[in-house]
Amino acid sequence: MKNIKTFRIVALAAMIFGGAALLQAQASQSDEPAKPKANKQTDTATKNAEDQPKWDPLRAEKDLEVGQYYMRIGKIDAAMDRFQDAIDAKPGYAVPFLYLGEAQEKKGMKRDAVKSYKRYLELYPHAEDKEKVQKKIDKLQAEVGDKRKT
Repeated sequence: MKNIKTFRIVALAAMIFGGAALLQAQASQSDEPAKPKANKQTDTATKNAEDQPKWDPLRAEKDLEVGQYYMRIGKIDAAMDRFQDAIDAKPGYAVPFLYLGEAQEKKGMKRDAVKSYKRYLELYPHAEDKEKVQKKIDKLQAEVGDKRKT
């Protein structure tokens, strides 16, 4: 009885290791060319890795989530970076422009905030908060206009 259990364990281990070796051999024989290694001196945490796709909606959602967290804890610059990453990952997506506008407004970047809010409304013309965003745009444009005159 003990010999049968030992035999089963050995047979199972041989199948697992044999399958792993087969998978590794197949992976090493793929037709894809080797991907270039990233240059550590030029890469930053907010840039896409060379092997990442430019359009990545899941990454865009994650960037939005992290950017909103940064806004809550007061790291406005980091939040703006993440919202910009979300825009880069999913260019036609309106929501990151809204959040980017809010961050820019908090940072005092009123002209940039107006551009972001306008882009949000261009991409999402039937937004539920369209009137609220339009009021923000009008208010910021009035403030920017007042500063130019003085």
